Amino acid sequence: MRVHGFVAAALVAGLGVVAWCMGTVDQPLFPTSPAALKARVLRAYPHDRSAFTQGLIWRDGLLYESTGLVGRSSLRKVELATGAVRQQVPVPAPYFAEGLADVGNRLFQLTWQHGRVLVYDKNTLGRVGELSYEGEGWGLCHDGRALVMSDGGDQLTVRAPDTFDVIRTVSVTMEGRPLGRLNELECVGGDVYANVWTTDTIVRIDVKTGAVTARIDASGLLTPAESVGTDVLNGIAYDPADQTFLITGKLWPKVFRVRFGA
Repeated sequence: MRVHGFVAAALVAGLGVVAWCMGTVDQPLFPTSPAALKARVLRAYPHDRSAFTQGLIWRDGLLYESTGLVGRSSLRKVELATGAVRQQVPVPAPYFAEGLADVGNRLFQLTWQHGRVLVYDKNTLGRVGELSYEGEGWGLCHDGRALVMSDGGDQLTVRAPDTFDVIRTVSVTMEGRPLGRLNELECVGGDVYANVWTTDTIVRIDVKTGAVTARIDASGLLTPAESVGTDVLNGIAYDPADQTFLITGKLWPKVFRVRFGA
């Protein structure tokens, strides 16, 4: 349909006023749908079925894993090829360990409802400090400058590594609507990958805007027999060597090397 110039100008001006009134100058007026991707399995590795996986990192040829549950929480170094636990330190009750991130030679492990970050030496797994925060701790990752944290809601909190002070918060939306239940996190470039708790979905989030740019289907990784006694998908680690991801779940018998694609 052809529209005369002055009519078109009026429409553009009107949309601009609406956008200004709604406070959406920095967001698209009509949010776009996220890309629909699938977790394509490249290889599977054994995983300790007793590990209630809460956080996962791939560094220096080893998996660093945080496991949860009160009285069963731990921090581990794991050999990927065999699933063997190279080193393990218990996290004492009443703590329920959660997300895990590394900054240099330190590891930061969240606790679910006690507002404590347990800080370890990455080489020895010896405890070297403790920091505090308000609210619940779920997922954690390091983007090269700051730590990014989830609390089970629809916000990510960007924090200073040395003090754990809040730098800013980011509201996460998918197609313009808040997306909650954000769990384990992995920072990759300017994006954060997050497990959505109780689902087989991983989302890719633009950490600057909070917009979900991809929705990744990670269903069907385990066979029905392998799924017996397991809990939800949880645990994302990025391998920059070949730009693949290592993903697993709570009480899962396997870790999967995957590529996210259409």
